[in-house]
Amino acid sequence: MFIQTEVTPNPATLKFLPGKVVLESETADFRDGETASEQSGLAGRLFDIPGVVGVFFGYDFITVTKDGPDWQHLKPAVLGTIMEHFMSGQPVMNSAGPAPVGDGEEFYDTTDEELVSTIKELLDTRVRPAVAQDGGDITFRGFKDGTVFLHMKGACAGCPSSTATLKHGIQNLLRHFVPEVEQVEQI
Repeated sequence: MFIQTEVTPNPATLKFLPGKVVLESETADFRDGETASEQSGLAGRLFDIPGVVGVFFGYDFITVTKDGPDWQHLKPAVLGTIMEHFMSGQPVMNSAGPAPVGDGEEFYDTTDEELVSTIKELLDTRVRPAVAQDGGDITFRGFKDGTVFLHMKGACAGCPSSTATLKHGIQNLLRHFVPEVEQVEQI
């Protein structure tokens, strides 16, 4: 099994591509070892590696966020753990464990339903694929008083360039297609 790695805009996060589907639908974002172990054997084992502080599962990739040691020492342990897991044939998520934590309840006025539908379509077709290439995900959380609220996950969470992505990229795109959008904020 050959696992490719890619750098992300977030220097603390690497993207691992096992050449297999990781999660068929949705994504899973883990920020602590206890929750990770309850929901995913793979995520739990990754958190057992000293220095790992975040694990994110996308469709065909895994991003791992570190704190402390450089990638030169951490990367072989992460690669070994991912390879062992996929070679074992075990599922990525524990079916007996709780479902991955969702993004929370969406909020918007029902009179804005058509606007929200357009915003979500733009995010799904133009933004999320680009963000996934960088090892992350972005989801709609709400719309209120001209402000779109988004949740950034994976490599995007805590990335130094995430503010620029939000303000210059996503905000400009949404303003262009949906004039009612005044600004974009991260939750």
